Amino acid sequence: MTLLFPLRQPESPQERDSMIMELAFKQAEAAARKDEVPVGAIIVRGNRILGRGANQVEALFDATAHAEMLAITQAMASTGDKRLVDAELYCTLEPCIQCCGAIMHARLSRVVYAASDPKFGGVESLAQLFDLPGLNHEVEHQGGIMAEQSAAMLRDFFQAKRKK
Repeated sequence: MTLLFPLRQPESPQERDSMIMELAFKQAEAAARKDEVPVGAIIVRGNRILGRGANQVEALFDATAHAEMLAITQAMASTGDKRLVDAELYCTLEPCIQCCGAIMHARLSRVVYAASDPKFGGVESLAQLFDLPGLNHEVEHQGGIMAEQSAAMLRDFFQAKRKK
């Protein structure tokens, strides 16, 4: 299968991270418009987007339909491979324990996320799954890219929910 589309060449690794995270935010905004928790994810390899995802838990009546899971599924379909070696996942919220397991099984090399998730975060907040001894795959991880913007989006979403 063909890859989705190429990214423009950024001038620095930091600009690249911000540029891709902006795309993840577009996915999160799409989720919010559908009354889903606003979380978005993008998977890239090099300068190509392999997959995207926005939360669809409500629409699909599926507790596993997280943005990361959907992006992983789409990336595997676009590459025709069950492993995403050398691919990176960008997500607007720290991946949960479920998603961390899928990330490791998919062999993603790096995870970049915006806001931390103290209730379900599996990267650093609640658990540190990528740092467990004895794993056969290492996942580089970095949090905090555009964290305030993500936290504000989530806070606004849940405040609006409580008012209803």
